[in-house]
Amino acid sequence: MSYNTVTEDFAKQLASIVGEAHCVYGSEVSEDYSHDEMPIYGSRMPEVVVHPGCTEEVSAIMRLCNDNNIPVTVRGAGTGLAGGSTPLFGGVVLCTMRMNKILGYDMKNFNVRIQPGVRLCELAADALEHNLMYPPDPGEKTGSVGGNVNTNAGGMRAVKYGTTRDYVLAMTVVLPNGEILEIDKAVTKTSSGYSLLHLIVGSEGTLAVITELTMKLVPNPKEDISFLLPFENIEAAITSVPPIKHAGLDPRSIEFMERDIVDSSAEFTGSKFIPTVINGKEAGAYILVTLEGNDEDEIMSRAETLMEVADEHGAFDVLVMKDSDDKAAIWAARSAFLTCIEADTKYLDEMDVVVPVDNIAEFLEYVHQVGTEKGMRIRSFGHAGDGNLHIYCSSNNKTEEEFKVISAEVMQASYDKCAELNGAVSGEHGIGHAKKEYLKQSVGETAFGLMAAIKQVFDPKGILNPGKVCDEREA
Repeated sequence: MSYNTVTEDFAKQLASIVGEAHCVYGSEVSEDYSHDEMPIYGSRMPEVVVHPGCTEEVSAIMRLCNDNNIPVTVRGAGTGLAGGSTPLFGGVVLCTMRMNKILGYDMKNFNVRIQPGVRLCELAADALEHNLMYPPDPGEKTGSVGGNVNTNAGGMRAVKYGTTRDYVLAMTVVLPNGEILEIDKAVTKTSSGYSLLHLIVGSEGTLAVITELTMKLVPNPKEDISFLLPFENIEAAITSVPPIKHAGLDPRSIEFMERDIVDSSAEFTGSKFIPTVINGKEAGAYILVTLEGNDEDEIMSRAETLMEVADEHGAFDVLVMKDSDDKAAIWAARSAFLTCIEADTKYLDEMDVVVPVDNIAEFLEYVHQVGTEKGMRIRSFGHAGDGNLHIYCSSNNKTEEEFKVISAEVMQASYDKCAELNGAVSGEHGIGHAKKEYLKQSVGETAFGLMAAIKQVFDPKGILNPGKVCDEREA
């Protein structure tokens, strides 16, 4: 399918909608808008970037683009990792970050109305001011909540609280033809026909443009304590996870990390907060658990069970972090993992597969083995409690072309193994355009075709984020 190009006159029409200050055309467009945080997946400059400030402006933009057959790529903070906001066909990048207001709380019903450009860190901090918690906790805190909804981001609290999907109560969207649609109500349950809401969540901007969200909140836990469990290797560490989950501890998070990434984080941040030698033993992997409750005594009572489980499964010790500075330090180290990998790596590719928890160790061992055979360095960490693994191919000594070829071989072998273990292609980063073929292989022709048919119903002209998820157009 061919699209029309953006002319100077068309750009002026867009500027008349959003204001000249919020419309950038031609050579003035920043290169930042040509890719997300994984430039290895390619980049493409948009012809124009618009920053609407409200639903009505988004509606006018989409109507104009639909009438003129101009492709539109929706972009939030640009922190995606699957090429989802790369404007593969040029055209218009519609950035929602100017729509960044927290519109109001409903304290009686535990929800908040926001625009999609509100950053995760802003919503989390503001909710705490109201003694409430917004539970989804993806690693990239500066990402937009709208982007989190579009990829159904999960994060470190998903083992207890679920993913972003579980906190979206209602939304306002603009369809590709410019029509404004209110989807669902701010109620906690519904059995009222097909769930359009849950079709939009995780659709990566391919079906509609989100312009307002009503998000569920929960009471803020009064206290939380983190516990670091060092182990000899990743297999021993992962073996402890199912017993921890079965012990009735109701953990808020269960993270795993390998020694390699801990060392890299210490070098990058200058902080060696995570010990590498414990009781005279070298740690090869770690489990990081957070428990929460009404007070410290109640949590420490449950922690006795955690310590028993840890000891039974070979943990060298259980390091307790009650102090707020200690908790902040270890979670800052955990949150910096991707940043430190990016900082010391020339070429990077990633997967965020999800496998059954008891298969994590087998999958990681397999991927590391393939990486060794192919001469590719593998870095990994992730969410042990729900089986969502963040695995990176990285290289500083290959050409870009060599890296892409070998990385593709590692990825294909890894996704094949994931399928063998009854896992899924993405746990929270999404498909974008980089993982499209892997999705098709994973779900099969019928399911992939049904996804494409849904896309066609919402967007018959194919102008909205073309080439992504299940749209097989190639630029």
